[in-house]
Amino acid sequence: MNSYYAANLLVYAGVDIIALLALNLQFGVSGIVNFSFIVFQAVGAYTAAVLSMPPDTTFGYEFQVYFGGYHLPFPIPWIGGAIAGGFLAIPVGLVVLRKLRSDYQAIALLVLSIITNEVITNARPFLNGAAGLALVPQPLSDVIDPNTETYQYFYVAITAVCVVLVFVVANRIVNSPYGRSLRAMREREIAAIAIGKNPVQLKMTVFIVGGVIAGLSGAILVGFIQLWAPSVWLYPETIILFAAIIVGGRGNNVGAILGALLVPVGFEEVTRFIPSSFGPPGLIPALQWVAIGLLIIGFLWFRPEGVRPEPRHVFEGAPVREDLEDARAS
Repeated sequence: MNSYYAANLLVYAGVDIIALLALNLQFGVSGIVNFSFIVFQAVGAYTAAVLSMPPDTTFGYEFQVYFGGYHLPFPIPWIGGAIAGGFLAIPVGLVVLRKLRSDYQAIALLVLSIITNEVITNARPFLNGAAGLALVPQPLSDVIDPNTETYQYFYVAITAVCVVLVFVVANRIVNSPYGRSLRAMREREIAAIAIGKNPVQLKMTVFIVGGVIAGLSGAILVGFIQLWAPSVWLYPETIILFAAIIVGGRGNNVGAILGALLVPVGFEEVTRFIPSSFGPPGLIPALQWVAIGLLIIGFLWFRPEGVRPEPRHVFEGAPVREDLEDARAS
């Protein structure tokens, strides 16, 4: 039983790390307040599910209604989920990122998250409505028995491989000239335009890359838990990811990993030590949201740079902060 618990914890941690690396590229490095991030994760999960599931007329699947059902082998559903997240980012980015200011972008993306969830919930012939999809086949379950410890650790291993790949890609982006352009746009968009950068192009590119990584995280998760419903991707889930970025350190990939371990994973595990008889039903989840809110406020007030601050590179010959302050004083 302990091995199953450990595998479950490690897979969830890996999924959260992948998602937070994507959100860190969008919000931490580029300054895009993507309150609809959970939608891209959900699109990846739904796409991976319908690509791996048989048609809804197959014996055992008649109780749910969904389009597709292609029963494709692994890893095609995961790749399809990642591609679907990137494709969704294109129209959303063209509508939201081109003309709107950053604060209006955040509002528009939040509204998109709410509308998308309501549409999927009420459009049952599309993806089975509020009941969601169940009995999603696990990757390579025809080769390895999913009910064994071997399969659990196998799933942890392929999740870890995806985490490493995403981390390498995210690091290459952050430390590249393109990453420096993103940070310049985040700090002062007008200055970035003055030196010849195209903010819309920069935002669109990182928005699509983040959508691809978010879709991959959703595909990994749905293959593990074998179900996906609108109730698991409500917009407050994105707030938890933002809290993790703020706590871990905005703009720092290592900080994103720390944030994933401290907030989504850590908070979930701490509540297991609270007795079930503590307070009325629903009190513990409500206290979790209160704690997350206080955590965000506390870090923004006392340590806005997070546990692991974004590294600042000072080039040889460049004036440091103290020199600039002395120049202003004189």
